[in-house]
Amino acid sequence: MEQKMFCFQCEQTAGCKGCTGNSGVCGKQAGIAEMQDQLTGKLIGLARTIDGNEHLISHAANQVVREGLFATITNVNFDKEALSALLRRVDEVKRQIVPLCYECTSACGKNDDYDMEHLWTAGEDIRSLKSLILFGIRGMAAYAYHAAVLGYTDPEIDHFFYKALFAVGMEDWGMDELLPIVLEVGAVNLKCMELLDKANTETYGNPVPTEVSLTVEKGPFIVISGHDLFDLKQLLEQTKDKGINIYTHGEMLPAHGYPELKKHPHLKGNFGTAWQNQQKEFASIPAPVLFTTNCLMPPKTSYADRVFTTEAVAYPGLAHIGRVDKLSPATPNMV
Repeated sequence: MEQKMFCFQCEQTAGCKGCTGNSGVCGKQAGIAEMQDQLTGKLIGLARTIDGNEHLISHAANQVVREGLFATITNVNFDKEALSALLRRVDEVKRQIVPLCYECTSACGKNDDYDMEHLWTAGEDIRSLKSLILFGIRGMAAYAYHAAVLGYTDPEIDHFFYKALFAVGMEDWGMDELLPIVLEVGAVNLKCMELLDKANTETYGNPVPTEVSLTVEKGPFIVISGHDLFDLKQLLEQTKDKGINIYTHGEMLPAHGYPELKKHPHLKGNFGTAWQNQQKEFASIPAPVLFTTNCLMPPKTSYADRVFTTEAVAYPGLAHIGRVDKLSPATPNMV
């Protein structure tokens, strides 16, 4: 059988080996998988353009790297138009950094995008090491993204994204070069989690043990899923005194422990169980569902008209709520 795609980055992977057909177990189509590979290859091309020269790194570059890596995590972005826009943004950022390269008639190849086919067909050891780096920074980018929307960034974390992407694109690097980067992914990821914890606790207070109701009360309500506490805060403020109750779902459950969020009386409780049960649990609820991050699964027709996405999450045909600037990019909380 002809291999249409190759993806083995998540626990849903077919046969614990990799999704290779027309679509993945998560619902991602082969064409979307190809676009995500193109996006990753362009981010590696951007890292090659930077090539360790930190003075070339811009706010726009950091934003597109975080968002681009985040969008390629399983169950985040299934939308062709959204991915196309990210592809264009990476090109725009690279053009800003090296404008003359786009006028050069003798290409040197120094800033070229990376063909991800080289990674997926590499020897098992090299493919495994590079995949650990790539999948690690994709998850890290989600943490960094959520911290950044609250105004918290760390240059060391942002700079490491370029270092790691550059390593994935190095064809002549072996175990001796790649293994130290793998270990560094773990160290920087802990630093990134500390940054997100700082952002959340300084914004919403230190979380405390909280009893959460699983009962849906009578009246209109909205279900919100994902990890983005700022989006939940916005939703709570916009529904204040309107007689609309809010219920968390999946990974949003811990939000109930934060003092600045739990003080809203219409944050009533949690709906449903784990993210992988959403297609069954959302089938009959008479309420809209807002996805702020993963894990979005392809919605069934019985409830697709009630699903909304925001931030990096997107799915074709679903209503998407555009970006809201949290804090001015010019005044981030640097650590």
